[in-house]
Amino acid sequence: MSTTSSSLENPIEWEPQPEAANIVNAIVKQYLIDFEGADNFASRLLNETGTRFLDWIDHLVLPSKPEMAEQLEKVGFSLTQGEGYQIAQHHQGMFPAILLKENTKTECHLKVDSVADFLFTHKLDGSTKITGPAGSQLRMALFCQNETHQLSVIERHGWNQFSMPQNNTSQIAKALHHFDLFRRRERDLESNESGFNLAKSLIQEAIDDLGTDWTCDLFFEAERQFWQSRNHAARIQKSRQDALGMGWSNHDHHTYRSSREAYQSLIATLEILGFNCRERFYAGAEAGWGAQVLEHPVCGILIFADVDLLAEEVTGDFSHDGLPPLGTTGTIGTWCRLHGEAFLQAGMHHLESLFDCQAAKSQLAKVGVETMAPFTEFSYLWQAFTVGEKWQVSEKRIQAALAEGIIDQKQAEKCRNEGGIGSHLEILERNDGYKGFNQTGINDIILRTDPRRH
Repeated sequence: MSTTSSSLENPIEWEPQPEAANIVNAIVKQYLIDFEGADNFASRLLNETGTRFLDWIDHLVLPSKPEMAEQLEKVGFSLTQGEGYQIAQHHQGMFPAILLKENTKTECHLKVDSVADFLFTHKLDGSTKITGPAGSQLRMALFCQNETHQLSVIERHGWNQFSMPQNNTSQIAKALHHFDLFRRRERDLESNESGFNLAKSLIQEAIDDLGTDWTCDLFFEAERQFWQSRNHAARIQKSRQDALGMGWSNHDHHTYRSSREAYQSLIATLEILGFNCRERFYAGAEAGWGAQVLEHPVCGILIFADVDLLAEEVTGDFSHDGLPPLGTTGTIGTWCRLHGEAFLQAGMHHLESLFDCQAAKSQLAKVGVETMAPFTEFSYLWQAFTVGEKWQVSEKRIQAALAEGIIDQKQAEKCRNEGGIGSHLEILERNDGYKGFNQTGINDIILRTDPRRH
């Protein structure tokens, strides 16, 4: 799969969608006013996890009224016909889908990693019906309701439709098998090429059994688990979200750091998983790095793939043409020399999830997780890293970095004694449905997290 024309010839420039946001926010606000059970849960999400009810919504179901359809279309929603309902979706902003249906309650469906875990957490017994078999691509269950409103939870695995998939027991067993292989895949082989080849082989075997979308979902659940195992802030926040049965379904994007020599293999592997190249990112000549943003059309997973990059390389197809050696490394390349490729030995640099930024920051501080100064403070986008997790650096990697002149003896000794910054949890708040990223302020945070500065 090649880079899309929008990525190369007509770069995407995302804009806030305040008119659409006003309508969606008003719908959710009224829903919470009218439904005490949902409002109570929204308060718990904010007070116990630092997250907003809106950011967990998979879709809404509203009574069908002509004026509502007209309002949604006017602010950029596209309407398509489903099985007995209309589906309104906004492709220029991050908003939940809205289903317009005759003679229905007002419904809200929240995203969770596991419906069964959610029900167990909230002590809902076996009489609560789960739609969809265990291990399948779509499961749903009712959480609470009143005469006119209901709140449900929904679990998706590579399935973005609203009708039930037809997953048989053989497929479900194979999904468990491939997920186990993804979790246990060898990451530190004799060469990066061997590591990518193994990953591609495991991915292709899963695709042959399950299709691309289901495979992608399982692969990234395994990736989040590996990253979490190496990040204290992630484990703290995950435990807070799991206490309400939510999991990581509020993830915004996954960030990989790559050496220049491995970048082509990284992008190729992500494309096998079904990702499309979206906009490209360049932090500026001072920062010396860029990224390809990739998005999965079904799973909704977003990837930020970072690499050391020269200004003149931005206009080319750096994601597919390969990047020649530079003779030196910047922040991204240095991190990879000390820790390994993010796709292989090191694991992700960070997961960025959706929060109420001030609530998350203050709540995490109370449990010992400090947040660095924000690098984006727009009304529609706020971003900050938690203080970096330090990882031990192997003597083999220290010696290789010394030989290349990437670090000096003083930095090498600090690596031995203190380790090097490895990963973060990133706190993000989006408003007005903004889908893009800060192309300026991120320069500062990348420089501040350069392993050589610590």
